[in-house]
Amino acid sequence: MKKVTINTLIAWKQEGRKFASVTAYDASFAQLFEQQQMPVLLVGDSLGMVLQGKNDTLSVTIDEIAYHTRSVRAGSPNSFLMADMPFMSYATPEQACQNAAKLMSAGANMVKLEGGDWLVDSVKMLTERAVPVCAHLGLTPQSVNVFGGFKVQGRDQAAAEKMVADALALEKAGAQVIVLECVPVALAEQITKSVSIPVIGIGAGNVTDGQILVMHDMFGISANYMPRFSKNYLAVAGDMREAVSRYIAEVESGEFPSPDHTFN
Repeated sequence: MKKVTINTLIAWKQEGRKFASVTAYDASFAQLFEQQQMPVLLVGDSLGMVLQGKNDTLSVTIDEIAYHTRSVRAGSPNSFLMADMPFMSYATPEQACQNAAKLMSAGANMVKLEGGDWLVDSVKMLTERAVPVCAHLGLTPQSVNVFGGFKVQGRDQAAAEKMVADALALEKAGAQVIVLECVPVALAEQITKSVSIPVIGIGAGNVTDGQILVMHDMFGISANYMPRFSKNYLAVAGDMREAVSRYIAEVESGEFPSPDHTFN
């Protein structure tokens, strides 16, 4: 697979070409994903739930993310690799820089932070110091205790307007990618059209520039439950490689996510 960079993703947005992405946590699956031409991988703090069996992501550490980032990079040298900044690893801009350095040194191309315009100073500091940033809006799992559970976000007018404003502020601060999780499709479309940077959706409809799934959900092997926005491609394909290829193809065509995997 030809090396994928942030410029690749920006060009695809400008061309209207949709792209797939998936979480990865080890070298073997990272290699499988690259062999199937998966352009974007994420070492997600979802590992706390799908690998460690926890009920949320809050106990994941920066050293654990760095460890898995090194493993994924070893298996996939050419993917665009994002790595999650875990809970309370970026409470201040200075702390964000110190911890992001660990993930970039481990092989990440970009770090992902959950939150709205309160992150502006951190995003500015990171990007000024050569750390690319993905901003995560909507259902931000690290805020599960604030939200009172894993719930769709941005359904009322005020919350929707705030999310649009946050997206624009974070782009202006230097964020180069936005992830939208569990938001109504109309809001996802508004944000995708409002910013010039790529928007990756999960539970945000097929109107975003890209899609991402947790790999365990895509293969139907998650320990806890199957989210509504996910699809068990292994059950359809019967083979992991074919499952990955089918997921990529359905994202590129806009077939996935269907209305069954979308919130209004």
